[in-house]
Amino acid sequence: MIRARPICVDRPEDLTLALRRMGLPTPAREYLLEKVPHAQVLLTGVPREVGAFLQGLHERALVPGREEHPAWVSGDIRSRPGTGLLSGRREQFERLIALARSQHDAALVALAEALTRVLDAGKAPEPWVLGDRVFHWGSRTHVMGVVNVTPDSFSDGGRYLGVDAAIAHGLALVEAGADFLDIGGESTRPGSSGVSAAEEVARVLPVIEGLRARTSVPLSVDTTKAAVAHEVLGAGVQLINDITGFRSDPELPRVVAEANAACCLMHIQGTPGTMQQAPRYEDLVDEVLDFLEGSVALATAAGIPRERILLDPGIGFGKTFDHNLYLLRRLGELRVPGLPLLVGTSRKGFLGALTGGKPAGERLAATLGSVAAMAVLGGADVVRVHDVAEARDALVVADAIRTAMDGGALR
Repeated sequence: MIRARPICVDRPEDLTLALRRMGLPTPAREYLLEKVPHAQVLLTGVPREVGAFLQGLHERALVPGREEHPAWVSGDIRSRPGTGLLSGRREQFERLIALARSQHDAALVALAEALTRVLDAGKAPEPWVLGDRVFHWGSRTHVMGVVNVTPDSFSDGGRYLGVDAAIAHGLALVEAGADFLDIGGESTRPGSSGVSAAEEVARVLPVIEGLRARTSVPLSVDTTKAAVAHEVLGAGVQLINDITGFRSDPELPRVVAEANAACCLMHIQGTPGTMQQAPRYEDLVDEVLDFLEGSVALATAAGIPRERILLDPGIGFGKTFDHNLYLLRRLGELRVPGLPLLVGTSRKGFLGALTGGKPAGERLAATLGSVAAMAVLGGADVVRVHDVAEARDALVVADAIRTAMDGGALR
């Protein structure tokens, strides 16, 4: 399939500041925003006939005054067939999309759809309503607090295993500013082996009931099992967080759909027991996108609306140290499906490696650095963290920097 990924896209809000400084009226600014910004878009999976179509347009554009479409640079046809780079202004991309659609050719229509998704990747997803809460994606970076009800979590195993302790911890996270609570009854740390559905339900259900009676913050449960989801959704949980992206239990999407619940679908290579045994990718971003788009297809086929789906690239789940960093750097490419992104870096091993081997309990500063970086880059809509109060403070600063617009009286 043809996939388009935004490698470099000028931010219109930054150009707006310059145009205001120039004293241009609003109509002129809006016109120039369409004309001036450039984008570089990587294409993969391009069929031969589509490559020839793009090459023909490129050769035509070499004639002065006929630069109607983005410039096309083909990848090496022997080592990287089906790849290339499109570079141009938004209006040039829009003309290319219209032309491709007008040809009534399936491959060219697929090209048009892929490019449309790239142009729309900078738009905020539609707001979510969960219970009495409305989530306006793009307004700020939201926080999901972690409540582990397990004896063997990598970060805080056993600390909140008791029902009362887990409930008190969840309420403390709400007080600290959590927008969601994610409750887990089965450890998914590297090398873990899992527990039965009955054991998982026994761990999380009393905690859910206690929290639901005391707070209206949306509750999520981290599970891969339809039987667990059925029980917790009936107890007031509004979101199912599946680390396998609906690949473990074929009944899970149906259970979520029937409850009209939301879901978070994560990428993983392998299983928690095997995922860190030499993970390998040919094209990390492309393969993560392919997996997540497949998970979305499973969800929608079961009746879950796209507007109820979060995506998670799965930092630390079947990725090396370098894979994790690269995915965080390229989060913008994972916005192509047009769905909100949840990212979890909190206390993870790659942060320990970066900071000289610090254990999980000493990775707060490193975690805050990662969530602040994601907020400034505009890549994550939700961050999943253990230390909510500190993360909220870091995000308030990072979000404010990202959206700052006052450059003085002359703008």
